[in-house]
Amino acid sequence: MLDLQTVELLLSISETELVEELLIGLLAAPQLVIFFEKFPAIKKALSKDLLVWKTKLGLKLQHAIVPTAISDEFSLYKQTLSLNSSLFFNQLPDIIQQLEYLNSPFTPQAKKLAATIDKASDSFQSLFIRKWRTSLSTQVTTLHQSLIQEDLDQLIVELQERLVINSALEPFLVENEQSAGQLWDMTRSEKYKSDSDTLIEYGKFLSQQPELLKLAQQLGRSYQATSVDRKDIHYEIFRTMVREPATLPEGVNGINQSDDIVRILPSEMALLNIDELEFEFYRRFLEQRLLTYQLKGEVWREQARTKAVSKIVTDKQARGPFIVCVDTSGSMGGFNEKCAKAFCLALLRIAMADNRRCYILLFSTDVIHYELTSDRGIAEAIRFLSQRFQGGTDLAACLSETLDKIDQKDWQDADTVIISDFIAQRLPDALVSQIKNKQKKHSHRFHAVAMSKHGKPNIMKIFDHIWRFDTGLGQRLRRRWQIKNN
Repeated sequence: MLDLQTVELLLSISETELVEELLIGLLAAPQLVIFFEKFPAIKKALSKDLLVWKTKLGLKLQHAIVPTAISDEFSLYKQTLSLNSSLFFNQLPDIIQQLEYLNSPFTPQAKKLAATIDKASDSFQSLFIRKWRTSLSTQVTTLHQSLIQEDLDQLIVELQERLVINSALEPFLVENEQSAGQLWDMTRSEKYKSDSDTLIEYGKFLSQQPELLKLAQQLGRSYQATSVDRKDIHYEIFRTMVREPATLPEGVNGINQSDDIVRILPSEMALLNIDELEFEFYRRFLEQRLLTYQLKGEVWREQARTKAVSKIVTDKQARGPFIVCVDTSGSMGGFNEKCAKAFCLALLRIAMADNRRCYILLFSTDVIHYELTSDRGIAEAIRFLSQRFQGGTDLAACLSETLDKIDQKDWQDADTVIISDFIAQRLPDALVSQIKNKQKKHSHRFHAVAMSKHGKPNIMKIFDHIWRFDTGLGQRLRRRWQIKNN
């Protein structure tokens, strides 16, 4: 059996143009055009996806097995190419019979051509081969189109699903071009369908809690981008004017000895008129001892020189990532749970907009890890939001794992956020010392988002900043009243 790549090479067929035409038509679809107008970054992200798809499709087409009928007909075609004129006309009836046996689309045309033979000629053989080749090329192109269309239909289904998910999540997670592109990447190769309803549910809840959203924005934007000075060395060309002796002198500067006949003194020229002194003239000339006028002038010329120049350049450093620790103990259930999850969703939105990473640690008796800004971030977010809050509060274990995390290279600039009611056991002195060391020596910042006014003061004092969101019934009613009256 022949593979499709072999047949392509021998027939000089390329699938590239077919694929390009299909993709151009796909990108021009009205649904995509509208989406791209709103979020140009998604078009750029989609272009990368299509490039990967084209590469995979190319490999698939190259190694696709040609159907037996086309493979056998192609073998017959190659054998026929090697026949000389005499053998070709002798075997022509057998060739047509084999084409008929293979159900070749070329059979009717081959019979029609054979019926027009007047006499054996090279031109007829050439015409027959050319028509046959065209028929084979059409069959292979049709095979190409069927294989490409199969993959394209699958791609369109995937794109439609991703467009639906992106459209649904855009109001809650997309703040700018950066986050639009990242959201598109995060929905790659995942089928969420109804699972994304969980994200939408918490997104709507967050939109109903403007104070919670504002608090997340204040915390997320509170970390100012740092500046780092570096020495930048580059080379510049400096042009100066320098004074040099002129090629053509400008004035008399004195008398000297030389062999310059043009500038000799008249007294020296007189030696040539005296026979006894003529040889003396020649001797002085050879020894360059003739008395001559010394002429000298000056000109100014531009001279270019390269010089190293160094200066201090200030580079803006990107904001660091988030490490968010969420208390999932029983006391954080109910409304507190919804607020904590919605707050994390708000931080994820900020992280995506600022190209920052967002890592979640859920703690009660165990610690569970999620990275919401990874390639599988949407799936991770859905898993996180589906967790139920129950159990005890082991804040010490979570903070210990957080310290291990920020020791890793990619997380050394992280801001740590603890979301809890802080009704927990006293922290070990050794752990408190480690946190203070990170704050003092490495400028790490630890934020507390307190969901209750009953948090233990001894725990709260370790944080750089405490952000309060009282979830008590009185405060909830007050916020609801404010929303209705705004």
